Amino acid sequence: MKKFPRIVFIGSTPFSLFSLKELYIKRYNIVGIITNPDSIFNKKKINNKSVKKYALENHIPILQPKNLLDSSFLKNLKIWKADIQIIVSFRILPKEVWGNPKMGTFNLHASLLPQYRGAAPINWAIINGENKTGLTTFIVNNQVDSGKILLQKEIKIKKEETAGTLENKLKKISGSIIIKTLEGILRKKIKPKIQKYIPYLPLKYAPKIYPIDCRIFWKETSIEVIYNKIRGLSPYPTAWTFLFFDEQKFFRFKIFIVKKIKKIHFFPIGFVFFSESKMKISVKEGFISIIEGQIEGKKKMNIKNLINGIKIRKNIFVR
Repeated sequence: MKKFPRIVFIGSTPFSLFSLKELYIKRYNIVGIITNPDSIFNKKKINNKSVKKYALENHIPILQPKNLLDSSFLKNLKIWKADIQIIVSFRILPKEVWGNPKMGTFNLHASLLPQYRGAAPINWAIINGENKTGLTTFIVNNQVDSGKILLQKEIKIKKEETAGTLENKLKKISGSIIIKTLEGILRKKIKPKIQKYIPYLPLKYAPKIYPIDCRIFWKETSIEVIYNKIRGLSPYPTAWTFLFFDEQKFFRFKIFIVKKIKKIHFFPIGFVFFSESKMKISVKEGFISIIEGQIEGKKKMNIKNLINGIKIRKNIFVR
């Protein structure tokens, strides 16, 4: 293994794992990993895509602090004597952690900063109908996602892209930008740049998305807004609505994949139409055709199987 620099990797998601693997395969000196504590659900079984599992398999020391200011955790972190720390998908760190290594700490963020600072940049880029996004590495400081930029990589967002497919594209290039950033720092070939604000381009943010934010309001929004929202929340945390069979009987209905059909019509907004293998919902300027969905209490299904399970197919509406 390379002796320099001594790297502490900080990450907690499957997205993090791509960068971690790239560093390990290229034989960088990862002296320790910080990841989240085990949840109630995975204490007995470690997820195959988890950072912890990869660390254990490759005999890399790990720390799983609940409290990032805990004295015992900070003491153990200093024992690793990190030269540099790399963050990919983790909580906000206090200065006691990010200020620990002499060469500093840099973070990978899934947007073209300064746009889409926050917890859910991939989701919000699609929800807002963007046609491009990317990855940014930057130096961590006291302000969230505001440090000096090291490198950026831009990619296009396809018209039918979902948050899931976009995340997969970004994952595949995440390791290479981490390596380029690290090598640029070591060889002193990167000059950190202050995040620039373009006067005519307002800043857009990417706050955490809660279940209540995922509800579709059919009457209040256009076909483009609804289409982008469903794509931007698929497969997680997932757009949803209430599917009514009558005023008394309704279920929460999650929508994963759709097509938009622009067409002039005079049907009431939110009315559901069925055919043998199609389900579409009337909206302003056309219809949203459901390709994959999930009725509360059932599994996620393609539209043909979903329709086969619905006995009543008349006078159904969403709200």
